[in-house]
Amino acid sequence: MNSKKYYPLDELKLELDKHRKTGKTIALANGGFDLVHIGHSRYLAEAAKTADILVVALNSDTSLKRLKGDHRAIIDQEGRIRIISAFQCVDYVTTFDEGTVDRVLLTLKPDFHCKGSDYTPETVPERETVKSYGGKIAIVGGEKVRSTSEIIKAIKEIGIS
Repeated sequence: MNSKKYYPLDELKLELDKHRKTGKTIALANGGFDLVHIGHSRYLAEAAKTADILVVALNSDTSLKRLKGDHRAIIDQEGRIRIISAFQCVDYVTTFDEGTVDRVLLTLKPDFHCKGSDYTPETVPERETVKSYGGKIAIVGGEKVRSTSEIIKAIKEIGIS
């Protein structure tokens, strides 16, 4: 992968440690970003406002397949890394294979774990992990518009293949 924003998790930790030494704060947003839409754009833009540095952790192809079924990912991991890296508000991108982003959180320990408005602070799956290292949950992105699954369903209903 040749995106200047992409780093494997262990390398990203070292990169973020440099920023922390200069007093920068770090936010982490995560998701599959399998078919990028306006909700994703709002989510990332709002997440970027919570800290000095925004990291996006993408579900790997393996993780997406496990979570969403054999028909996913629609856009492969490399393509999704490139798309998310193209967002000006995104500083770094990494990937993870698990069903939740707990390992990424425990490795990077971002100041803020940003989730979309389909969550509340109480329903964020990783809330106990974030709490364990002293991080904060931030719900960002405004009202939920649509999910990728809903968009896929709508495309199928109108017969686009």
